[in-house]
Amino acid sequence: MKYIIILFLVMSFISVVMTSYDKLAAKTHRRRIPENTLLILGLLGGATAMFATMCLIRHKTRHMKFMLILPLMSALHIALIFYLHFNIA
Repeated sequence: MKYIIILFLVMSFISVVMTSYDKLAAKTHRRRIPENTLLILGLLGGATAMFATMCLIRHKTRHMKFMLILPLMSALHIALIFYLHFNIA
């Protein structure tokens, strides 16, 4: 269980950095991070932090794909953590 929490924390950190970089790249007309890459980072454990960051810095908040999928991923991650916590001996 400890390793899963570490994975989520690392992926959350990476997701926040990548989301913030993408916002900066959008403002300065530099190369952007593909949306699929951001979604994969969310799927791998960074969805909650990425969603919070996107709302905080107002990045991709008009993209319904992100505003719907990231909260669903977050709910899935939370359910997975509870399931593993209560079912691992």
